[in-house]
Amino acid sequence: MLNKIIKINFIILFLTTLSFAEVITDITVSGNKRISKESLIVFGEITKGADYSQDDLNRILKKIYLTNFFKNISLNLENSILKITVVENPIISNVEINGIVSTKLKKFIFDKLSLKDRSSFIESKFLNDLNFIKNALQSTGYYFAEIETSSYLNEEQNSIRIIYDVNLGSKAKINEIQFLGEKKIKDRKLKNIITSEESKFWKFLSQSVYLNNERIELDKRLLKNFYKDNGYYNVKIENSFVEFDNKGSFKLIYNINSGKKYTFNELNLVLAQDYDPKYFLKIEKLLNNLKEKEYSLGKIEKVLREVDKIALSKEYQFINASLTEKIIDGNKLNISITVADSEKFYVEKINILGNSYTIEEVIRNVFIVDEGDAYNEILFNKSINRIKAKNIFGKVESKILPGSTPNFKTIDITVEEKPTGEISLGAGVGTSGGQIGGGIKENNFLGKGIKLDTNIQFSKSSVKGQFIHVKPNFNYSENTLYTSVTSTSSDFLSDFGYKTSNFGLSLGTSFEQYENFYFRPSIDTNYETLTTTSKASKAKKKQDGNYLDTYFNYSLDYDKRNKSFQPDEGFRNIFSQELPLLSERMEIANSYETTRYQKISNIVTKVSFFGKAMNSLSDKDVRISKRLYIPESKLRGFEKGKIGPVDNNNDYVGGNYISSVNFNAAFPEILPAFQNTDLAFFIDAANVWGVDY
Repeated sequence: MLNKIIKINFIILFLTTLSFAEVITDITVSGNKRISKESLIVFGEITKGADYSQDDLNRILKKIYLTNFFKNISLNLENSILKITVVENPIISNVEINGIVSTKLKKFIFDKLSLKDRSSFIESKFLNDLNFIKNALQSTGYYFAEIETSSYLNEEQNSIRIIYDVNLGSKAKINEIQFLGEKKIKDRKLKNIITSEESKFWKFLSQSVYLNNERIELDKRLLKNFYKDNGYYNVKIENSFVEFDNKGSFKLIYNINSGKKYTFNELNLVLAQDYDPKYFLKIEKLLNNLKEKEYSLGKIEKVLREVDKIALSKEYQFINASLTEKIIDGNKLNISITVADSEKFYVEKINILGNSYTIEEVIRNVFIVDEGDAYNEILFNKSINRIKAKNIFGKVESKILPGSTPNFKTIDITVEEKPTGEISLGAGVGTSGGQIGGGIKENNFLGKGIKLDTNIQFSKSSVKGQFIHVKPNFNYSENTLYTSVTSTSSDFLSDFGYKTSNFGLSLGTSFEQYENFYFRPSIDTNYETLTTTSKASKAKKKQDGNYLDTYFNYSLDYDKRNKSFQPDEGFRNIFSQELPLLSERMEIANSYETTRYQKISNIVTKVSFFGKAMNSLSDKDVRISKRLYIPESKLRGFEKGKIGPVDNNNDYVGGNYISSVNFNAAFPEILPAFQNTDLAFFIDAANVWGVDY
């Protein structure tokens, strides 16, 4: 009986559906002025002689609406005639933005607007554009900006003119940055972590002193990662808010609840059944070494990077690592890392969206997972992180979409470009005297991902200028190519009777030869002039003249620090050598530096040794500009250059050999009431010796 009822209902449903279907023999269109009848038929994918049900008509309606050409559309099928009635959206004749002086900001806003000249006017998109302009102005510090809009409709031509009148007002500066709550770390250190800065008179060129919502969100992420990297697993950046004072400035406040410090308890690696444990022995060793140590997000990421390497070796094409964390005994963590296959499919196509200035090649060059490759979630996420690390995009988002077959997927990567230039100016006074300088940086020159850095510095006795050109992934080699031009002039005529000037060109590269082992070779050519007067010593007068030198320089850098910024564990060894290729005096330089970091309770210690030797392979003395002096950072508290041998003119002439030993200890939790004061202890010992004459 039940089967009969189901069959009867199915027949009734089938007949009902047929009764609503009708064959289209003709199509009429009314209300259209700009859009032709033929275009409407194409937009709706309508075919004469075909059967159309109500569902089919609804699909046609949606397709025509998606063109954005029409404000209203109605379809009516009578006596096999499809009647289409439309009301067209007005066409935008012109979009104007008044009141913004900056050409770059104005162009940025125009490029991002949905409604442009010759596009159709849509009310919802107009409101979105208005909101975008407000956010764009706020992101550059114009929190008080007011926008008035006006539109002029030409009914005869069905066109509209849109005008945005902007009153920027004053930029909103950050007068003070505060950290509230149970933060346990001093304000001074936290201010060094975030990118927002307090407004000072010497920071008039910095954009970081203006309120910026995106920068504040970045600050919150930086603070959270910093706390997690220092043992505070359950840290919460509970909120950030802004207080406005009557002087037109803001107080930026971050509310932090650091919680307890955590330690690692049990750490386990769980492998899928078909995974060979021999490939994961290093990961097992790393996990065993972490037991009972202070929790650190960086240490967990180091373990996950080892999984990356296994994926890169293509031992397993489809691999993913998931992390499970469980709190026990209040402040201990059990961590389980599960490694298994991810969803198995291949990348059919990768679409890059949103890059109006940056060329697509800059983004594609960093992909580890590319078109045609097996999709690997770990490596794909690493590719996205590489794009973000370029620091030329405000946002990077990805979306996986169906491909042409179930085994293939299409990936959309959407980027949002941001300003990539920076102007800086600084001044300071120290034991070596006063100094003033400035520079201009650009991280995405011509949209090619090229980095440019120009800077110049002035002091009482010298002028130094430098231009650096950095090309990442040169010639698709994944190596970075550096080119630099330097010019230096030092004038000691009044004191010691000599003056030197140097012009140099350098071409070099840098790459990771082995894990944590970096090789940085370069070719340097320098043209130097040494001028002396009667005040100069006999040795200096002998060296009066012009010199052209070409050197092959290289450094070997073995870096095992736990992090590059404020490390507190590990070591770093650097050996450098300068080999003469073309030189009158054939000077050769060798240097070695080793630094070790250790965290004892909350005290971070740093011990380092530095040594350098400069010798001439010919029978001539080492040139005065090539002699060695102790760097200021290696012997603090002494005047620059005034260590070592002195000639008859009381001139510190430098030496052929230098060495230093340094010990530092930072006590971050002493003097807790002084939020902008840290206590540190250091011992420096150094020597300069061995002059040719």
